[in-house]
Amino acid sequence: MTDSTSAVSSQSMADSEAARKSAKESRRASLGSYVGATLEWYDFSIYATASALIFPAVFFSDVDQGLGAVLSYVTLAGGYIARPLGAILFGHFGDRLGRRRMLILTILLMGIASIGIGVVPSSATLGHWSAVLLVALRLLQGIAVGGEWAGASLMSIEHAKENRKGVAGAIVQTGGPSGTLLATGVFSLVTLMAHDQVVAWAWRIPFLLSAIVVIIAIIIRLGVSESPEFLAIQQSAPAPVKQRAPIVTTFTENWLSVVLIILTALAPFFIQSLSATFALQFAVDHGNAESSTLSMLTIANFFAILSTIGAAVLSDRYSRLGVMATGFVVSGVFIWVAFALFSVTNLWAVLLGFVILLPLGNGLVTGPLAAYMASMFPVHNRFTGVGISYQLAATVSAGSAPLVATGLMSAGDGDTVLLTLLVSVLSAVGLTTVILSRKVHST
Repeated sequence: MTDSTSAVSSQSMADSEAARKSAKESRRASLGSYVGATLEWYDFSIYATASALIFPAVFFSDVDQGLGAVLSYVTLAGGYIARPLGAILFGHFGDRLGRRRMLILTILLMGIASIGIGVVPSSATLGHWSAVLLVALRLLQGIAVGGEWAGASLMSIEHAKENRKGVAGAIVQTGGPSGTLLATGVFSLVTLMAHDQVVAWAWRIPFLLSAIVVIIAIIIRLGVSESPEFLAIQQSAPAPVKQRAPIVTTFTENWLSVVLIILTALAPFFIQSLSATFALQFAVDHGNAESSTLSMLTIANFFAILSTIGAAVLSDRYSRLGVMATGFVVSGVFIWVAFALFSVTNLWAVLLGFVILLPLGNGLVTGPLAAYMASMFPVHNRFTGVGISYQLAATVSAGSAPLVATGLMSAGDGDTVLLTLLVSVLSAVGLTTVILSRKVHST
């Protein structure tokens, strides 16, 4: 009896220790993924902000100001075009060799590209070659980012318990507002300098500072073990046989999941990019100070971090798809109010506009989004499926947002009605696909 009791006690202690180690590993995986996602969005946000406020004067100074702005936005879109290639490349090896190795590589490449952009000479020094170098580094950045988000999300989600997967994915999603918060905060400080100094050299500071985040992310990721779900399928797999490439199985076995995810992600990605680029410049053009407007965007992104986590908690407890559907309704209806507020020369109005777009609308959608995406694919091609779906949506939506917004403003003779109508339509599409995906899951 004593021996039996002792054995049970020993087993209980072993189980408790295993659970403690698992929880610690889960937290470390989420932290490493969060830092990487923060760098991804920090890089995007400083590039997007610089493309709107700085790059036309630095890299396209020999052309008309309006054309320079368009060319600058084209380089922004170029990084998105490279993202699906990165998703295929890193997704293939992430599904074959594991998530951990790919995440070390993607964070290194992202850092190299961002720091490289920070040292590219202006067109006054290198002429057109400066723009060529800028585009090349932006493409490298896009390839790296193409594999980063999916890998980071899956490492966090696949280390988490079933009833915590929404929060685990949301921690990575908060890298979006966190990175944007960090970027706009840094740019707000930089733009306090004289404008001539900012254009001459100070704009480079935010890009060079990304080295700090890269180092932190690498240190954390080196201490994280491989995804337990990936290891489980590797260990249970039969004797090695020739397998089809993950990109092939994704589009032959899970094509409907790809379509649903792309349509779901169009609205939140468009709004995120629109806020950091066109909406920011729109508010400045209507009489609001540049540095103060950036500060309002920074505050809104801080609240977006809280709303993203809150939405994920609700999604784990109640309904993932129901929370997302509510976010789409808010975004589709209140986008009209947001742009009316941006047209007012009042910083409180501008802040409220950003709060509507980011914490209220987007937060409800992006909080459960990562776990929603992961649940749509089996483990054996999940890295590829999530990555390619996410990046195709980002390329089509976020990458084109500033160009589309500028074009719609021009077509509307300076009125935002066509732009706000587009966001409402994209939100309606997202709401519809969320409803359809619920039916797919139920069958």
